[in-house]
Amino acid sequence: MPLLLPRLYPITDTLISGLSHAKQVERLAAGGASFIQLREKRASPREFYEAALEAISVARRLSVRIIINDRVDIAMAVGADGVHLGQTDIPPEKARKLLGEKRIIGFSTHTLKQALEADSMPVDYIAIGPVFQTPSKENPDEIVGLEMNSEVRRNIAKPLVAIGGITMQSARAAIDAGADSVAVISDLLSTPDVSARTRSFVDLLSSSRAVKRPCPR
Repeated sequence: MPLLLPRLYPITDTLISGLSHAKQVERLAAGGASFIQLREKRASPREFYEAALEAISVARRLSVRIIINDRVDIAMAVGADGVHLGQTDIPPEKARKLLGEKRIIGFSTHTLKQALEADSMPVDYIAIGPVFQTPSKENPDEIVGLEMNSEVRRNIAKPLVAIGGITMQSARAAIDAGADSVAVISDLLSTPDVSARTRSFVDLLSSSRAVKRPCPR
């Protein structure tokens, strides 16, 4: 069965939320999230491994798929569902050899050229961004905007995730501009009730006009 990307793609952040990755997964899942990326830029590899292991335990209980940001080794060690790679991480071809055919690989792009190249790589979905200005990343790439979101959609076959500065106010616009899913961090995690905010996003995006696209695997 092909994987269907959910419209909402939450990404964890312990600094913004003040919560462990496991607690974030629990609260995001309570709001309807089913596909979550664990992102950790400050902890040591050992600390991230232990946090991811705890989050995976929660996710399995709640039938949530977990993607690990950047770290193929940690994704393999904790039995995650896949990995999300950036432009400076291990090449997707190498990651695929390590992870096998069944696990999910996502890949970040910031230009049309990068997205076109990624479309022929062994990845399951392509992320484009930052679509809007984002406060959750140090030294962010140049903003691509909704027009680039649409242009990438017209030129690639694989599922597209819009990322960067996505909020409740802009999420529908990103979907309507061609994204199959929107990655959200701050507007989910900086709120007092993460579960309620997640449910609001899920309800909002479920009424969007865009049609879900199956991943090629």
